[in-house]
Amino acid sequence: MKILYGVQGTGNGHISRARAMAEAFADHDDIEVQFLFSGRPENAFFDMEIFGDYLYRKGLTFISHAGKVDLVKTVKSNDLWQFIKDVKALDVRHFDLVISDFEPVTAHAAKRQRVPSLSISHQSAFLCDVPKHGQGLVDRFIMCHFAPTEMKVGLHWYHFNQPILPPIIDLKCDKTERSKTILTYLPFERLEDVVDTLRHFSEPFVCFHPDCPSPTQRDNVEIRPLSKSEFHRALLSCAGVIANGGFELPSEALFLGKKLLLKPLSGQFEQQSNVATLDMMGLASTMDTLDKKAISTWLAQRESNRVIFPDVATALADWVAQGDLSTLDQLRDALWSQVTYPEHVTDLMSDFWPSQRRKRALFSMRLSSEVNIKT
Repeated sequence: MKILYGVQGTGNGHISRARAMAEAFADHDDIEVQFLFSGRPENAFFDMEIFGDYLYRKGLTFISHAGKVDLVKTVKSNDLWQFIKDVKALDVRHFDLVISDFEPVTAHAAKRQRVPSLSISHQSAFLCDVPKHGQGLVDRFIMCHFAPTEMKVGLHWYHFNQPILPPIIDLKCDKTERSKTILTYLPFERLEDVVDTLRHFSEPFVCFHPDCPSPTQRDNVEIRPLSKSEFHRALLSCAGVIANGGFELPSEALFLGKKLLLKPLSGQFEQQSNVATLDMMGLASTMDTLDKKAISTWLAQRESNRVIFPDVATALADWVAQGDLSTLDQLRDALWSQVTYPEHVTDLMSDFWPSQRRKRALFSMRLSSEVNIKT
């Protein structure tokens, strides 16, 4: 089977998911995957070795400034004519399947050439009946038409009785460590604004930012350039995470049991919905601005509890490899039965569980807990 896998590069979360999927597909000798990335300048991608000789197209993206989506710059930066040319020029007919993680060039090329297509993305979850915050008509149009595929697999932190799966976690070590350092990743904020805010506290911070050219130290804030390996090391050892409202980093933090403080990107409904959902589930604290009082309150909070997510990437790769995509419901049930939440989350979200399925899931959670205690 030959697969073309398109990845939206605007945020690093899409790339993290793609790394996990690349490794999972590598275990299948009968599957050949060609990756295509778009959504940021080609020279802004980093740590891409796992994707081999990947393709690049300019694609479509959004531009932010000082923590807000800049609509004027977004319109000016997107070359629709080049996008249309790229869609028409991309020949996908020699692929058996096109997979898109909210990547528009591959999705539209597959639709145009009538090649089977599948979406695996967090954005696909918003086409289902899940919590949404601040979604307007333009947002609904984008979610439906930005990267259209024949079949969609959404990813979310909870199933909400919808045909969606748990998050794909790009972490191989489930050992959690604890230090006093706070990991900060706010790429859509101005670096100076972030540092000036964090310098008011006595706790040590490590701040990764795309505008940092080389490691530097400012009082209690260690500033580092983006690096997958260095970021994951900092994530494993930190006491908590301050981030924007993306999907992948909060998923990893929940998996490791790190407490979360999230500031959504203003004007981006997906991030606003993510933050509102985690707040509703009691899994994160929130702030609308770089609020020193909110940070101080959060720093004084106790550590969070872990959310155990299964190996979704391997399960998805196996599901695609077996060739029968009609079995999504079975895959969904099997994966959610392996998710374990802190008790307060189970209580808060109980209204979303049909009684019989909830009983089976709770029994599975208790059984998993007993096995972990014995081992």
